[in-house]
Order: sequence, then C-alpha cells, then structure tokens
Amino acid sequence: MQIIDDRRSLHAIAELDRDLPETMDYLKNALNGLPCRLFCPMEGALAAFFDFGQDSAIAFRADADALPIPEKSGSPYASRHPGKMHACGHDGHMAILLELARRLSGKGALPHNVLLVFQPAEETTGGARDLCQTGIFEQYHVKAIFGLHLWPGLPPGEIYSRKRELMARSCEVDVDIWGKSAHIAKAGLGIDALEAGAEFYRRAIALERSLPKSVFRLLKFGKMSSGTVRNALSAHTRLEGSLRAFQDEVFLGLQQGLRDIGREIEAEFGAKVEIHMNSGYPAVWNPDALYDKVASQVPFRELEAPSMTAEDFSWYQKHLPGMFFFLGLGDTPALHADNFDFDETLLVSGADFFEKLAEVNL
Repeated sequence: MQIIDDRRSLHAIAELDRDLPETMDYLKNALNGLPCRLFCPMEGALAAFFDFGQDSAIAFRADADALPIPEKSGSPYASRHPGKMHACGHDGHMAILLELARRLSGKGALPHNVLLVFQPAEETTGGARDLCQTGIFEQYHVKAIFGLHLWPGLPPGEIYSRKRELMARSCEVDVDIWGKSAHIAKAGLGIDALEAGAEFYRRAIALERSLPKSVFRLLKFGKMSSGTVRNALSAHTRLEGSLRAFQDEVFLGLQQGLRDIGREIEAEFGAKVEIHMNSGYPAVWNPDALYDKVASQVPFRELEAPSMTAEDFSWYQKHLPGMFFFLGLGDTPALHADNFDFDETLLVSGADFFEKLAEVNL
C-alpha cells in the first residue's frame, strides 16, 4: 500500500527542525507528475497547489520534522539517522497528505482549490508562524486550513475533535530564588531560599486551584532544587514547571499571579526572586462557525475534554479559520517515546477523512 510505503520511507530519513533535505526531496519526488504546482515557500517547507478553477481555496497541513531521540523501536524501517526519530507521528501526517494529493489528482471538480502544506519546525520554533508570514494563504485565497495529529489512546481509526478548546497554550516557568546561606545554628543571619521556595510553590498551586473547575488550565512544577548541605540555609532555590491554559485572559492572569507571588516572597523573606516564562505556542481553538459547517457535512466524534499538550497549528488559527483533529491509534506507545510505532493501516482513515473535508462546501 503506497501510504504505508510513504510512511516507512519518511520514517527512515528522520530530520530535525528546518534542516530537512532528504524529507523535502522525497516529498517532491512523490508529488512530481501530479497535476499541481509545487513550490517552496520557505526553508524546509513544500507546498502543492491543486487548481480546480475556483476563486478560493482550502489548505491541509502536515508537519515534517522529527525529534532528537535515538530510536529503539527495532523496526526494519527504523531511522537511518542516529539520534533522530519520527516519534510524534509526523511521518504519518506527511503520508496522509501525499495520499490526499493522489486522490485529488483524480477529481474533476471541487467547490474550491486545494493547497497542501508541508511545514518544518513544529517541534522547535513554530514553523507554522513563519509559513503564515510568507503570504501564501493570501496569495492562494485560502479561507480555511485543516490538520490532524495521530493520537494514542483513542479508538483506532476514529476521528475526534471538539469545539473551541482542543490543545493548550503553554509556556515553561523557571523560578530562581536567591537568599543568603548561614549555618543553621545562626539561621537568623541568613535568608532561607528553601523556605521561600516552598512558600512560592504553595502559593502558586493555590493560585491555580482558585480558578473554577470549568476553566481548563494547568500549572505544575516538576522540579525543585535547593541547598548544598543539611546544616546550612540554602542560598538558592530553583523551580521548573509548566503553565497551560486556553483563554488568553486565564493564561496571562496566571502569569501575572506568579509575578505578584514573586514580589510577595521578596517582601516577606528579603530574598530576590527571578521568574522567566517563555512565549510558547497559542492554544489550538476550533472556531464555532467553521466547526459547525464541517460537523454538518462530515461525521467525526466529539472529545469530552481538551488535551493539555501544545501544537503550533495554533499559529494558522491566529491567521485564518482553521480546524484540527485527532486520529485514534488505539493502544500504542506514547508520543515522543523512543519505541513509538502504530498500525499503519489506520493512516487510510486519515486520508479518507481529509478527502471528505476536501469536498466540503464552505
């Protein structure tokens, strides 16, 4: 089956970030000869435009980069590039889009033109944002964009999504608290960075828990380190965590709350508090109008709750209407695991679904 051959071939040549020469060559060779216009809108990206003579288009996206993970799947098509592996299913996403391209080639008419986009740097710097800035969606009059992600744990072959919140806006949170070390027998001469860090942690967790249960969000710290010996006050505490939410006001409110807690700790303990939070990706948010149009024409299943993971497809949704889906893989290793693999016949369900979306009248 060609879709499986594509996935295995792409899996074996896993590449990182924007440096995707073998991947781009494979995609170009697979698309050459099809009735589409091929072009490279930016480094590490490839686009294929299928012109059905309409005034507007819809787009489909696949991410093309892999992860810096040494593969331990033991499969005969394992990555030939040491330390690089398609552990997040991007090889499957590309195979689905190649199959869609072949199916589009056999269609005589559609209600819109179709733009297929293969993008780099989903796992790193957000290639989707850069692709939006190239102007290709304006150039080809794209009115909506669609994407999907292979998803372990959901029933195999089933397509899922949900209105509004689907995947979270996220950022890393690093907190450094600087005190003054002193022997515990003379603790009054020091500033206890460990106690200050514990109090920061307690207040941060209380801040997150003060929000209503109906608000999807997450603020957790997975690492806390402090001190050097048992009989001296700690001079430095570091907490490392993650903040995730869907509404900007919730996300920014929690960020501001952490800054406020930092100032409180400084005033109460005499310590110095430094908080760093990176920008991360926006939330994947399926808009009501597009969701309703698609749901009325193409069946899929509804997720009860969103995922707290992040995805740079959200940058497309900031630029134009877009909708994202999950394709269930059943019981497989987790995404980003060094033994990640799945039943490749399920990719056909993704191609079938995209083909139906290509025929939707928006």
